[in-house]
Amino acid sequence: MNPSLNPTPSRQPAPATIARLLFDSAQRFAGHAAIEENGMRLDYADLPDQALQVTRGLMALGIQAGDRVGLWAPNSREWILAALGIHCAGAVLVPVNTRMKGVEAADVLARSGCRVLFVQQRFLEVDYPALLAPHRPATLEHLVVFDGAGALPAHDLSYSQFLRGAATIEKLTAERRALCIGPEAVCDLLFTSGTTGKPKGVMSAHGQNLRAFGEYVRVLGLGPGDRYLIVNPFFHAFGYKAGWLTCLIAGATILPHAVFDAEAVFERIARERVTVLPGAPTLYLSLLAHPRLASTDLSSLRVAVTGSASIPPSLIERMRNQLGFSVVTTAYGLTECGGLATLCDPQDAAEVIAGTSGRPLPGTEVSIRDPENRTLTQGETGEICLRGFHIMQGYFQDPAATAEAIDADGWLHTGDVGRLDPAGNLVITDRLKDMYIVGGFNCYPAEIEAALLGHPAIAQVAVIGVADARMGEVGCACVVLRQGQQLDEQALIGWSRERMANYKVPRQVRFFSALPLNPSNKVAKNDLRAVVAGA
Repeated sequence: MNPSLNPTPSRQPAPATIARLLFDSAQRFAGHAAIEENGMRLDYADLPDQALQVTRGLMALGIQAGDRVGLWAPNSREWILAALGIHCAGAVLVPVNTRMKGVEAADVLARSGCRVLFVQQRFLEVDYPALLAPHRPATLEHLVVFDGAGALPAHDLSYSQFLRGAATIEKLTAERRALCIGPEAVCDLLFTSGTTGKPKGVMSAHGQNLRAFGEYVRVLGLGPGDRYLIVNPFFHAFGYKAGWLTCLIAGATILPHAVFDAEAVFERIARERVTVLPGAPTLYLSLLAHPRLASTDLSSLRVAVTGSASIPPSLIERMRNQLGFSVVTTAYGLTECGGLATLCDPQDAAEVIAGTSGRPLPGTEVSIRDPENRTLTQGETGEICLRGFHIMQGYFQDPAATAEAIDADGWLHTGDVGRLDPAGNLVITDRLKDMYIVGGFNCYPAEIEAALLGHPAIAQVAVIGVADARMGEVGCACVVLRQGQQLDEQALIGWSRERMANYKVPRQVRFFSALPLNPSNKVAKNDLRAVVAGA
């Protein structure tokens, strides 16, 4: 472990629950803005009262410690306050993906047993309560509607009505509830993306989240005065835990951003003096490709965090030189480990930051294993397995799936493929599910994507496996060209044949003006497969 990643002793123990973090941060960072949104500024000193108002409202509705409470809304100040209020009530936060349809959201709410749902009235022309109504589970007792207008069904409340109900519960009663929570208590239930079967609810606890992201804060050097633009959605660990929860640990100012748009992000960076901007590589590629790059004031930018198996070192250098980041690093995690497992030292060379995801957090381990669950040696490629304090408590009410994911020795089997380099950095090769087989050879798309990004005409690329009568499967490269560049299918295939093994060379090339992205700004490969199959 590089000395810069070693834990340093603190004069007082860090808060071990989100409720205690809330009270601690209010004292330590009083006078600093906790949240700024649409010209409204909420000071850290005032944050506990605002959050406890939500806690009191939930207690007035009969919510007990351990009850599940859903949250279906875009990034906003209300999302954060609702989440903190849920945490302080000792309840379990269940974020719902804003891209879900009514039946999908209802499935998550029913299987988690949510009694209350905070929900946005309308977002991106979607009426969420109306979307849910035909599928609403009987276990969902109340909707609390942000920006609700008009009459609501019985037992449902506008947010202002909900807050009025808080007056029936004494503030001291809510504080006592908040301070009774232990670090091992489950604080959230995040549902996985459900690539195989239905999404599964991942249970993680207060203490493990704060310990992991306390390390994240320390390595990145975040602190009061940082202004953190959170484009990643709050329903995802990157926007929630590596986003606003991280800000509360550091005393940084949270700048929620509901919908990614390069123009709007550019304007906010300049106008609001953004210093921290994490995101998927596609976010930075979009900014670098923006026609106003040279004329926009990006001088406030300081910290960038990204993660992917296919980042060219040139992107890291461009982020430093053209976007002005002095701290650029990569990380790796998944929902089942709270969103963070390894972290790269920002002082490492661009090749290390681009080509690896860094080393395990202190108190955690990474092991590369073969299909028989045997440990592989350094440099060998296999399944990435994790063990340590940050591993989930399990899948909610699904012991069989939990036992399948976490073996008897406590190793979480991630389904990701990778290896460890001589310095102990994790190199991600790919997702097991994205691997395809060409003539008996395993092909890992991320490895091929990294090679293709070396072509001077290519801005972005995603590789997928497609059916082939002779080979079983072959690779298809889905390409976005740099502005003003030209390239055709045969030229790229020829270029590839000179630079990679024949079985890795894409047999097909499709050109796109933009690749489809999921809400986390990662390429939506299932959407690409559907487009290519239908072409």
